[in-house]
Amino acid sequence: MHAQDDQQHQPERIRIIACGAIARETIAVLAANDLQHVELTCLPAILHNHPEKIAPEVEREILEARTAGIERIFIAYADCGTGGLLDTVCKRHGVARIEGPHCYSFFLGNAEFEALGDDTMRAFFLTDFLARQFDAFVTRPLGLDRHPELRDMYFGNYEKLVYLAQSDDPDLDARAKAAAAKLGLRYERVRTGYGDLASAIGNIAR
Repeated sequence: MHAQDDQQHQPERIRIIACGAIARETIAVLAANDLQHVELTCLPAILHNHPEKIAPEVEREILEARTAGIERIFIAYADCGTGGLLDTVCKRHGVARIEGPHCYSFFLGNAEFEALGDDTMRAFFLTDFLARQFDAFVTRPLGLDRHPELRDMYFGNYEKLVYLAQSDDPDLDARAKAAAAKLGLRYERVRTGYGDLASAIGNIAR
């Protein structure tokens, strides 16, 4: 009888399928909300260099979760350059994702980001992850380490680099400033915290 009662009181299994670029932030939000029963699976952040692969990989993880008997699934990805393909996968499997076109938007807050309008077109955004991994995800993939003269071709239309900071880390601040200098852009820092990610994850277990 006691074993049966324990089973009845166990919380429903929930799985978040997240982008690896927001793994630290997702773990922090789960801990802050004491969501110990929520499982987290992260896909490689490098998929952002091949956004056409994001939707198929998310679908594979959804199917794996279903096979494991998990019905409640949340996708911690914005559209992230999939051109609506991720929404098609989510709709097909009846799962929700965090709203927004990309993590810059939901970290700042989707409503606030949208209100910036055309100003976003002149800004190159960094998050904590990109400040930490700037060379791996920007410098080397674009060939700027080998051909710095390409900088103006890629970034000539930008006016500033905006670091959307999830934390207060002097090392990341310094890295973001160095990235701005490397790209020849004016530096701006905005402390966002976890933005809409916090409320989206906080709501999934309610």
